[in-house]
Amino acid sequence: MASVRYVALGDSFTEGVGDELPDGTVRGWADLAAQGWADAAGEPIQYANLAIRGKLIRPIVEEQLEPALALKPTHLSFNGGGNDMLRPRTGIDGIVDIFDHVVRRCDEEGVQLIVLSGANPSAGLPFGRVVQGRGDRLSYAVEERLRARPDVITAYNWFDRELAGPEFWSVDRLHMNARGHHRVAARVLQSVGHEAPGEWWNLPEIPEIQRLKGTAYYREHVAPWVRRRLTGTSSGDGRAAKFGGGWVELTPLQDGEFPGDAGRSA
Repeated sequence: MASVRYVALGDSFTEGVGDELPDGTVRGWADLAAQGWADAAGEPIQYANLAIRGKLIRPIVEEQLEPALALKPTHLSFNGGGNDMLRPRTGIDGIVDIFDHVVRRCDEEGVQLIVLSGANPSAGLPFGRVVQGRGDRLSYAVEERLRARPDVITAYNWFDRELAGPEFWSVDRLHMNARGHHRVAARVLQSVGHEAPGEWWNLPEIPEIQRLKGTAYYREHVAPWVRRRLTGTSSGDGRAAKFGGGWVELTPLQDGEFPGDAGRSA
C-alpha cells in the first residue's frame, strides 16, 4: 500500500469547480496537489476526493468525514464555511466549532489534518464588502483556534491578496479558474513539505473570456443562486463525489505528461 493515503473533504472549492477540463469534468487544486505530491515524492499515493459543490459546512462533516476516516487515510484535508458565510444569519462561532470537531476526530483516528481557508472572491461579487467582512472574521477565528495546534498543517488562502485578483477567477466570479486552483495547489504542496512546479504559483494569464457585466451577469449567475436559496435546493443535489468510491492510485508523471490527467485513468 502507498505510504501516503490522502482524502479531501469540502464543497465546490475542493471539488474543483471553475477548473473545467475539455471533457466537462472538473479538476481543481486537490487533484493537482495529489498528483504533485506523487511527483515530488517519486512514488505512488492513494487519493480520494469526497467534496461536493454547494454544501454547507455541517453537511460536509455529517456526510463526508466518517466515510473519509473509514478509508484509513494518512492525511485528510478539510475546508468548509464558504457557502455558509454567503447566508446572512450564519454564526461564525458555530462554523469554527465544527472545525474543532474535525480536529478531534482526526486526533482520535491518528490522521494528519490539513486545514485550508478558501480564496477571497469578494472583489468581484455583489455585496462584496459584506462577504469580505464575514470571510475575514471566519478566517481570523479559524487561525486563532488552531494557533495552539502547530501539528495541524495549514494552507491559508483568504489573505493572499494576489489570489484575490480577477485574473485568478472564473466568469461566475465565485469560483477560481485553473490559474487560481494551481496557486492553491502549490500552497498545499508547500505545506506538506514539497515544492510545486514554480509556474503553479503564477501561471500565464488565461486568454480573456468575455465577462458578463450588469444585468447579464445577474441573470446568468446571481439569479440561479437566489432561486436555489428560495427553493431550498443546492447545486450539489443529486451529485456524487468524483473520487468518492475508494482510493485511486496516482503514480508519478513521466516527462511530457500533463497533470490535468490526475486520476482520470484510475
